[in-house]
Amino acid sequence: MPTGSNSSGSQLSEKKKSKGLILSIDLGTSGPKVGLVDECGRVICDEFEPVPIYLLPGGGAEQDPQDWWQAIVKATRRVLERCPVPSGEIIALGCTGQWSGTVAVGNDGKPLMNAIIWMDTRGAANVRRLVDGPLKVSGYAIGKLLTWVRLTGGMPTGAGKDSIAHILFIKEEYPEIFQATNKFLEPIDYLGLILTGNYAASYDSITLHWLTDNRDIQHVKYDERLLSLSGIDRQKLPELRPPVSVLGDLLPHVAWELGLAQVVPVIISAPDVHTAAVGAGAVEDYQAHLYIGTSSWLVCHLPEKKTDVMLGIASLPAAIPNKYLVIAEQECAGACLNYLRDQIFYPEDELMSGSKPEDAYALFDRIVSDVPAGSERLVFTPWLYGERAPVEDPYVRGGFFNLTLKTSRRHMLRAVYEGVAYNSRWLLDAMEKFTRRKLEPIRMVGGGAKSAIWCQICADVLNRAVLQVRDPIQANMSGVAFLAYLALGKLKVEDISGCVQIEQEYRPDPNNRGIYEELFGEYVRLYKSLKPIYTRLNRQQEGRE
Repeated sequence: MPTGSNSSGSQLSEKKKSKGLILSIDLGTSGPKVGLVDECGRVICDEFEPVPIYLLPGGGAEQDPQDWWQAIVKATRRVLERCPVPSGEIIALGCTGQWSGTVAVGNDGKPLMNAIIWMDTRGAANVRRLVDGPLKVSGYAIGKLLTWVRLTGGMPTGAGKDSIAHILFIKEEYPEIFQATNKFLEPIDYLGLILTGNYAASYDSITLHWLTDNRDIQHVKYDERLLSLSGIDRQKLPELRPPVSVLGDLLPHVAWELGLAQVVPVIISAPDVHTAAVGAGAVEDYQAHLYIGTSSWLVCHLPEKKTDVMLGIASLPAAIPNKYLVIAEQECAGACLNYLRDQIFYPEDELMSGSKPEDAYALFDRIVSDVPAGSERLVFTPWLYGERAPVEDPYVRGGFFNLTLKTSRRHMLRAVYEGVAYNSRWLLDAMEKFTRRKLEPIRMVGGGAKSAIWCQICADVLNRAVLQVRDPIQANMSGVAFLAYLALGKLKVEDISGCVQIEQEYRPDPNNRGIYEELFGEYVRLYKSLKPIYTRLNRQQEGRE
């Protein structure tokens, strides 16, 4: 999805009498965005710098942490050149970004290898061995399952994409690196180390290590039973800090490298899922937001710790103090549209040499708007990289179903928009069973929320009112800024929702209700019918992809 804003210098000058600005860093999988954000959550100037991803055999997915930092420096310097601010106007720095990644750092604080990121599945076998036992439920030994659920609210997932899976993979495959590791850090906590020199994680960022007792949300701590069960040394893990706390002051040489004129406090980092909720203004209990970016998720805050093993949903520590967050995450969303753009519409190969339009997504929106709802009953399944929720299945794959000789690329394009929405509806059904209430309205953020037609399709398929947040692609950076203002005592949680402006409300179109109910039902049945086939086709590829 396209990123960036074109705020003018006059807008910046209007903010000089404000509460100060936050320098927000959002470490996305495709690269970091850096921006200046005011107390209303408005990103007044931002820049993006891409970084490469390395996909390896056996389900590996890595990035070079040095690439992250170099990209952050470049983007920050461009922001400060475009929008120079007086000394003292920037009052804090905050980070968010990709979650469920692992950076192994040595005693000197430098990475010992590439970072293993959230897409990596090479630790799946390690998790299967970890959770194994004589009496099992859903693949987990009953005693271990009960211990994890009681203490953490969840459990390591079988797909091998959690941080604990990455650490166990390193321990087995790279024992010399495991031994040399001083601390295993989430990507955003690695950035915190660079910025302040402090090894620390927040109560929320550490969750997917599945090694913390989260029962007292005000005092999350590592649990000796879980550490012993995992075989991970407590000394190799960072200290824990509460959310919206100050991690430390920006190191002077780092401030100079970024181009900042002064040292500022750095706020403890929070994962992108958590900051998107805050940036969407969905901060009260049971206020839901739908994020559609490269991946997708449906999230709402809860007042209590709760787990449903059968649904595979749990409430986990939030970035807002004393709250939990329930998360249902979809592996591929906007990535499906990127795939269609790069591999079907505008591939760079010997068969087709047409150049991509400057804004292919705007063109796609216009095309989709002219295709009838239901795409002539063409169904797309967006499982291009397996799936996380509401089913955890590393073997399931995407596809178009019910193709005919009359099917055009126009129909395929709309079917992708609709397929992502069908999976979001599947998530919504599970979330509403979990929360035992209807979630409405649903705030929508991320690159997909820039599309009016995608917002309307989501409203129709979910049969819920959808609120399109203004500047939806900036939700993470806005969320970081809100958390920083909370940490500095310049904002209250109850003020956030009112700060976030709604661009437009989309109501379900009753004329599309019948076709979408029918096709959603078929969508779920497709998964159930084809699951054995996907498993047979793709299990043999495990370890070779």
